[in-house]
Amino acid sequence: MSNKKYAIIDIETTGGRAARDKITEIAIVIHDGEKVIDSYESLVNPETSIPYNITRLTGIDNNMVANAPKFYEIAKEVVRITEGTVFVAHNVRFDYSFIKEEFKRLGFSYSRKQLCTVRLSRKAFPGLRSYSLGNLIKHFDIKVKDRHRAMADTMATVELFEKIMKVETGEETVEDMVNLGMKESMLPKNWTIEMVHALPDACGVYYMHDENGDCVYVGKSINIRKRIAQHFAEKSDKSAKLQRLVHDITFELTGSELGALLLESHEIKRMRPPVNRAQRTQFFPYAVYTFENEAGYICFDSIKMTAKMRKDYNIVGEFPKLVKAKNRLAYAVSEFELCDKYCGLDKSANACFKYHLRQCKGACKLEETPEEYNERARKALDILGVTFEEDFFVLDTGRDDEEQFVTLVQDGDYQGFGYISKEEANSMEDLFECIKHYPNNPENKRIIARYLADKGNVKVVKI
Repeated sequence: MSNKKYAIIDIETTGGRAARDKITEIAIVIHDGEKVIDSYESLVNPETSIPYNITRLTGIDNNMVANAPKFYEIAKEVVRITEGTVFVAHNVRFDYSFIKEEFKRLGFSYSRKQLCTVRLSRKAFPGLRSYSLGNLIKHFDIKVKDRHRAMADTMATVELFEKIMKVETGEETVEDMVNLGMKESMLPKNWTIEMVHALPDACGVYYMHDENGDCVYVGKSINIRKRIAQHFAEKSDKSAKLQRLVHDITFELTGSELGALLLESHEIKRMRPPVNRAQRTQFFPYAVYTFENEAGYICFDSIKMTAKMRKDYNIVGEFPKLVKAKNRLAYAVSEFELCDKYCGLDKSANACFKYHLRQCKGACKLEETPEEYNERARKALDILGVTFEEDFFVLDTGRDDEEQFVTLVQDGDYQGFGYISKEEANSMEDLFECIKHYPNNPENKRIIARYLADKGNVKVVKI
């Protein structure tokens, strides 16, 4: 049996967002893996009104908490009883984020190893319809007097935890999840598993430094702690190199994944960390490429492109869908009076259809010289490589509930990014002012275009 202690915890709150809402009740049961050895519970005065719908769910109303201690009055006891324990909860991110946020408001950091009984239950009892606490209580016929009260739900989680530990691989699964798959022997020599657990489970860019403070690797993740744990749990040449070189880890939170992607790209090019390979950019599957035909005319066409094919084509633009590539070529044809046949839009053997409508100057019939035609085709080259025809801001998740991430695309190029309060995000002037300008690089437009294609709910404000 492991000598670990587990703090099995449940809280009740005024709502679902840790940065905005407050704790109204907390229950902590200390377990040694076999039995309960200590416990603590208290109502908490949230110093704000409890919404009616929350009272209906939990039974906790404003009168009940009026004379209860405020969180700062119980903070020392929460620290004491959970010291040296693994923080366990059903959907641990919820409970942990609220307690961490309460300490943050007091100017302190709160860090514990974490364990989620939702994830443990999925591994221990595969195939259930649902892994909500309510469904598991029904499935295992766990007796609960006051559902949605902190101690009642904590004791239900205790019983669930004990059932998990009795499964044949239960202890091994618990140990693996607590350590995020890491072994102490695989960590850099001056790092501990506790230090990895103290990293944020938030989105941003992380920097790995050697003993001299030089950056040896830059990465991004929507969960920094989880990604760094993966680095030290993997068995690969890169992981072995990081385990050998890394002395310190710093990070910058971005809130937005787009912000993390753009900052990572900038930092890799700025610092050129030795363990970073050339930045692996994901390419769109369709491309517009250019070539010169036998008669000397500059031509364009669209194609589905694989990584292996890329070196054989002179690519001028990339697109998530074939129709977007063809639309871009059609725009170039219209804007610069190019020939459909020489832009891959008309596959007829002789003159293009528009020639018969007198909408083509006759390059496909050799009636216009290559020199005249190519002068316009070279102008098309410039715009075919531009992904964005309009100027716009992208608004995305900020680093907390009160702000938004903002990036600017102007004159067809990425200009930089910044942060703005949600109240100011409706002002075009304030949006421009919040932007910190970053140098452009070839990946930026591709990063933004792919993000917009993949994330349908991102807000775009056209200028």
